[in-house]
Amino acid sequence: MYAIIETGGKQYKVQEGDVLFIEKLEAEDGASVTFDRVLAVSTEGGLNAGTPLVSGASVTAKVEKHGKGQKVVVYKYKPKKNYHKKQGHRQPYTKVTIEKIQA
Repeated sequence: MYAIIETGGKQYKVQEGDVLFIEKLEAEDGASVTFDRVLAVSTEGGLNAGTPLVSGASVTAKVEKHGKGQKVVVYKYKPKKNYHKKQGHRQPYTKVTIEKIQA
């Protein structure tokens, strides 16, 4: 059984026990979060796709930790003009473990 959920502007295919690194959520470590934006659910009977969401379906997950991703270096320059600019960015994330899919 799997589900396709939407969070943080992205879509994820999840199963029970999966570990995901998603966009940062405002939740404490160890808290339980529920994703209500379920786009599709696959069961033994087949695939149940929503229009656009599956009514009554939700996915429950546990927040493991918060952190920041690898640094991405942005370097801009213009040749022969003595212009260069270096900037770094680390995207914040939340690590969650999928506990239950309710369809």
